[in-house]
Amino acid sequence: MYRLLFLIFFWPNLIFSTVFIDVRTVAEFENESIVNTQNIEWQNISDIQTFISKDEEIFLFCRSGKRSGKAKKILEAEGYTRVINIGGFEEAKEFIDAKRSAP
Repeated sequence: MYRLLFLIFFWPNLIFSTVFIDVRTVAEFENESIVNTQNIEWQNISDIQTFISKDEEIFLFCRSGKRSGKAKKILEAEGYTRVINIGGFEEAKEFIDAKRSAP
């Protein structure tokens, strides 16, 4: 079951070999989101343990960078070693576009 959920939610990220997680609320995500990013609210970020290994590259963002900073601390405390807070939503759009268009 978990493998099926992994494929459904994280398959687009596998294409780019990085994981982009929007830690805003579901309502914020539904209002505006970045293509091929996943939504897990910051207080539920520990749920990724079932799907993402601790050495995977994970990029977090929210509206301003504050909640993604909290999520980063949670993941690092749980042993994740490659967690990057890319900040707010506008910065995330630019960063993800640049990352995906890089060779």
